[in-house]
Amino acid sequence: MESRELQLELAMLEGALEGAPVEPERIARLARLLGYDERLLLHFRRYHGPWRTRLARLLTGAGGARSWTLIGLALVATARRPAVHLGLRLSAGALLGALTAQVLKRTLNRARPTSAIAGFEALVENPDAFSFPSGHTAAAFGVAIAAAGEPCAAGPLSLLLATGIALSRVYLGAHYPLDVLVGIPLGVGAGAVSRLLVP
Repeated sequence: MESRELQLELAMLEGALEGAPVEPERIARLARLLGYDERLLLHFRRYHGPWRTRLARLLTGAGGARSWTLIGLALVATARRPAVHLGLRLSAGALLGALTAQVLKRTLNRARPTSAIAGFEALVENPDAFSFPSGHTAAAFGVAIAAAGEPCAAGPLSLLLATGIALSRVYLGAHYPLDVLVGIPLGVGAGAVSRLLVP
């Protein structure tokens, strides 16, 4: 049985294709992809447990805009050249990743799982109504790429943190896996641009 979100997305796609040649094969592929995405999200529910939920909430909290802003400001506030450089890069990577994700979210309007799947409850409050792509993931991977090559293993540690944040978003039910998978290259691109902006 198709979820309400899948039906709405297919109706929107069909509406967007009005007047254009309809390719039923493409619509069927999209339906299969979205159905698989939903099943994969529901599969993650099997791994819920008290300590995993606490860890996922901690990781999601670390990936929020407030956290990246505080880290960036703290690094800039040290007034030490390497720290200021890193703080500016991290801030640019997080900001560009989050902004790109927000623009796409408001353009594509994919509903969050809590709104689209009957009876589904996320384990965390959703910051907005839209799901695709994941802003937390885009910002976290923007930071990870921005921090690559910095002292104190900042790059590998940031990449590990970004991966944890991405997984936490699916585990907590805030995003579908596809939202997170698309957030990763957005973040990588944002991090690369931040390296050009803050060489």
